[in-house]
Amino acid sequence: MQYKQWLNEWLELYVKVSTKERTYKKYRYQADKYILPALGEYDVGALTAVELQKFSVSLSQRQLSPNSVNFVVAVLKASLKRGVALGMFDKQYSDAIVRPKMRASKITCFTKAEQKKIERYILQQCKPFLFGILLSLYSGLRIGELLALTWDDVDFHNGTVSVIKSCHDSWVRNRYVKIFDTTKTPSSERTIPLPRQILAHLKNIRKQTGARFVVSGRSEYGAEIRSYQRTFEIILRKLNIEHRGFHALRHTFATRALEVGMDVKTLSEILGHRDPSVTLRRYAHSLTEHKTEMMNRIGRLLN
Repeated sequence: MQYKQWLNEWLELYVKVSTKERTYKKYRYQADKYILPALGEYDVGALTAVELQKFSVSLSQRQLSPNSVNFVVAVLKASLKRGVALGMFDKQYSDAIVRPKMRASKITCFTKAEQKKIERYILQQCKPFLFGILLSLYSGLRIGELLALTWDDVDFHNGTVSVIKSCHDSWVRNRYVKIFDTTKTPSSERTIPLPRQILAHLKNIRKQTGARFVVSGRSEYGAEIRSYQRTFEIILRKLNIEHRGFHALRHTFATRALEVGMDVKTLSEILGHRDPSVTLRRYAHSLTEHKTEMMNRIGRLLN
């Protein structure tokens, strides 16, 4: 059996039916762009440990980042292991691949001064469309979660917002459309208590817009992700703030939360992480200032 035959069957029969559409498309992209051109014509039995290692090294030589190489190899390994498990072929050697070391992505957030500039600008503009930026700054919502929010998700009586869905842009019929989906992971479904100040603004916005979505847009389905990201980029340029992606708002929320003394378990639940250890690893750098302050308090005993 040629590997391309099995890889395509695996994607259609197993990945497509068991993952989100977005995940399937990512797997399909890796297969079409990297795996099939290099290994598709091989007989599965010819995919020896050496051939697989050559493929892994060739990805690095194409100047792909270690994280990107690891993702491609993960797709390759998953397909081969499923084939062996189903008895499609006898052996596979993907466990012998030596992959490049993963690099932890750098966490970037806004300084307190930059955050204040962003906040002042949004409040001065008095545009409901922009308030989602402030909401992310004070809740840690991902952009997909933010733009999927409807007013039904906001409980003004209890002062909370329920995150039960997400959205993403997808290329359909030569244009991007907004696709609604479940949250990133099961742990991403959560209820977030909102600061009173944010709730007061939300009440005013609901009265002003009368729209279904918290962040309304030109269509009945609210703002689209790419459009909202571009709006955020324009705001940063106007304020002479160094460019950072929208996700930096989430990182900024987490950093500020730790700075004011929020415990890691509470923060983990608000962010929708599956385990507090994930939060601790990701934002350990944010605790440095807090650790220094605590140590200085101990040091005062010396006086």
